[in-house]
Amino acid sequence: MLGTILLLLALAKPACQSPAGAASRRAEALKRLLEVFGMEDPPPPPAHFKQPPQYMVDLFNTVANADGVTKNPDILEGNTVRSFLEKTHSEKMRFLFVLSSVAKYEKILMAELHLFRLWPRATDGPKKHHFCQVSVYQVLAKNELDAPGGKKLLAARLVSLQGSGWEVFAITQAVRDWMEDESSNQGLLVTVQGLGGSPLDPPPLQFASSRDHHESKKPMLVLFTDDGRRGASLPMAGFPGGLTGPRSTRSLDRLQPCQKHPLSVDFEEIGWSGWIISPRGYNAYHCKGSCPFPLGENMRPTNHATVQSIINALKLSEGVSSPCCVPDKLYSINLLYFDDDENVVLKQYDDMVAGSCGCH
Repeated sequence: MLGTILLLLALAKPACQSPAGAASRRAEALKRLLEVFGMEDPPPPPAHFKQPPQYMVDLFNTVANADGVTKNPDILEGNTVRSFLEKTHSEKMRFLFVLSSVAKYEKILMAELHLFRLWPRATDGPKKHHFCQVSVYQVLAKNELDAPGGKKLLAARLVSLQGSGWEVFAITQAVRDWMEDESSNQGLLVTVQGLGGSPLDPPPLQFASSRDHHESKKPMLVLFTDDGRRGASLPMAGFPGGLTGPRSTRSLDRLQPCQKHPLSVDFEEIGWSGWIISPRGYNAYHCKGSCPFPLGENMRPTNHATVQSIINALKLSEGVSSPCCVPDKLYSINLLYFDDDENVVLKQYDDMVAGSCGCH
């Protein structure tokens, strides 16, 4: 909810405020809003039009609705999913991913290598094989791959030689090693062998490479992490006053019972549409209205609020106000966006949408 409050502060234009003061207020509010989203500065939009990986788009649609609101908070174990395309154009079957955008404090939960299996080459005569063994190694010494200790096996399995499509291999331990020592990241090696481990030359199975194939088929590393952020409890200090409307409006609000009202957050309006892929905006909702005595069940009061309303109504103690209309259920939202390195990130943010309101 803090993000929506900050957005209102950013867009509010109080009377009798100079243009310079309004601009400063907006800049400060947007800075605080970025903090809610865990960023110091907004990432620059990609230099050229980029299509996000279909896997990341499908994952976003699985965990969130069109407004980004989380469908099921248990689908993702962590709160961040990053995709890294292989950009080094290295030799075939050798892959190197730059993970510099991952913070040291993030907990590595799972890492996957996604490779697109190409249609098998046409061969003369009857086919001898229907499957082959694909192995993924962590490179430990790139110039001594065949020496003892030159590589470490991460995953291996049989892959069909029929058809094409994505193959996914678990490489979590390698990424954890790289995060502990960035210099140890010498990439991955993929080998294709016969069922008994015999060499196949030329290999009947090939994967799309970063230099010879369309970006939609490029090798990709998908990383699931958790940055430990839960909720958005940032201080509100530094903002002059609160949002105040005309007195007649405020009086009217107090006469209306506590309930949920729409609050649209438009990322294009605040200048973030260049780097946010989905959603284009969302309805954060906000709570407004009075909590008069006696509090009915429809106002979803806590026991404390009920007691407070009684004390206030009977004037049993000085300085005790009536309960406040606030969110009593909050939902998370998900953002799909480009980071500073033009990698696509899916991130979940807690407590961003008011699900219902009550008197507390």
